[in-house]
Amino acid sequence: MQQREELVRIDGKKTAAIIKDEIAAEVVLLKSSNKKTPHLAAILVGSDGASQTYVNAKVKACEQVGFGSTLVRLDETVSEEDLLKEVEKINDNPDIDGLIVQLPLPGHISVEKVTAKIKPEKDVDGFTPANVGRMTLGWPAYIAATPYGIVELLKRYEIETSGKHCVVIGRSHIVGSPMSILMARNAYPGNCTVTITHSRTKNLKEIAQSADILIVAIGREGFVTGDMVKEGAVVIDVGIHRIPDASKKSGFRLVGDVNFEEVSLKASAITPVPGGVGPMTIASLLYNTLLAAKGEVYK
Repeated sequence: MQQREELVRIDGKKTAAIIKDEIAAEVVLLKSSNKKTPHLAAILVGSDGASQTYVNAKVKACEQVGFGSTLVRLDETVSEEDLLKEVEKINDNPDIDGLIVQLPLPGHISVEKVTAKIKPEKDVDGFTPANVGRMTLGWPAYIAATPYGIVELLKRYEIETSGKHCVVIGRSHIVGSPMSILMARNAYPGNCTVTITHSRTKNLKEIAQSADILIVAIGREGFVTGDMVKEGAVVIDVGIHRIPDASKKSGFRLVGDVNFEEVSLKASAITPVPGGVGPMTIASLLYNTLLAAKGEVYK
């Protein structure tokens, strides 16, 4: 059985590059008009390899589009109180427009306390209660980067969403929950009938089979298989996992929460892993920082 010729590969890498170019062009205009250059600050606690990679990628992306950036490195043993003081310093610094605190944090630090401490006007990750609430109400808000990236992919690939059944697998505060709200809103992309599911959902396979748009963010390698997807569905794979592969020079390859080989035989459009949703996350973070510098959300 061969892959359907009409399958659309939703290219997040290409789309993210276009968005970065658009942002860079706007930064040039801001500078030529003697307006503020966007500036993003990141706080990194500890020396986790993946976290360092993510933060370095964000700093590099800032350079690519002409943003200023500040990276604050703190030891893994830093107290919660001292971390909160660092957040306050950035909150009070008028030169900095956006602030992210790279997760995960050490176990002795409350993620909720740190998130709540970030000034909503600088919360370009879109995680504070203020921004989540504003998004839910349909008010101007910084939308969490991964959900925003998915929405932007659907828009730029002109995928019809109105009246469609969207099934979200995964209910995290970072992806699943905000995704379900965005797809149900009275906007484009949106106007879907949304079902949010998770690991304890009964009849998950049958629910997934009814999806016109299936968004998978459950954090399990190859969780969605071909028999869970109906013909012609649009499939968005948020997962990313590193698995051993002796045929690769690196010794490993990246896969998602979706079994791409099986599902791509039935889907009308699908995001690959890597190169799908992942690159859009940083592009969305940059876009939020640009909005922050321009004061277009909290006026």
